[in-house]
Amino acid sequence: MSKPNGCFITFEGGEGSGKTTQARRLADRLELMGKEVVLTREPGGSPGAEAMRHLLLCGVIKPLGPEAEAIVFAAARDDHVSTLIRPALARGAWVICDRFIDSTRVYQGALGNVDHRLIRGLERLVVGDTMPDLTIILDVSPEIGLARAERRGSADRFEAEDMEYHRLLRAAYREIAEREPGRCVLMDASAGADALAVRIWMTVSERLLRQRQPLAAPRAAG
Repeated sequence: MSKPNGCFITFEGGEGSGKTTQARRLADRLELMGKEVVLTREPGGSPGAEAMRHLLLCGVIKPLGPEAEAIVFAAARDDHVSTLIRPALARGAWVICDRFIDSTRVYQGALGNVDHRLIRGLERLVVGDTMPDLTIILDVSPEIGLARAERRGSADRFEAEDMEYHRLLRAAYREIAEREPGRCVLMDASAGADALAVRIWMTVSERLLRQRQPLAAPRAAG
């Protein structure tokens, strides 16, 4: 898929790792550079996907099992990718998404024991070649992350799981980062938000911005 001047960046990590805050900070900084930025999230991000978000996060789908949950997530993602993400990338915008494919791989795959062939099959069908150029995985201990999530209130279906669940979640994200270093960068999210934002910006600058600088026009012969 053509992304003339744009880029697709996703943020991943456990509950309370700071994904939403850091995605917003990165979007603000790119906008200051004059970039068109589309800041979005999953589940949700488009009208059809937002309609399914409540069902997923309030736990209505949970009794149907992780396979059904994975399929509903895929349906929401299909609407999100086709109506928002692909059109934005096609016109050269920078898309920053709070959660994407790796959340499904972790929550429904590694933790829900959904067959990886189903997970990857849905991924190929829905996402295709619209893969992130960079995935920033924010790593924080479950104790710190859940304490942060508790302070903001209104725990969703995933935040309400027990501590062992969140330890396994962290391990699964670390495994993805180790397995796909070309796409993923693991960052310690236990420090302050300001220091983390600086590290994220340095990574984006090094991996993406410098690669996408236009070549200088050749000088005319004197």
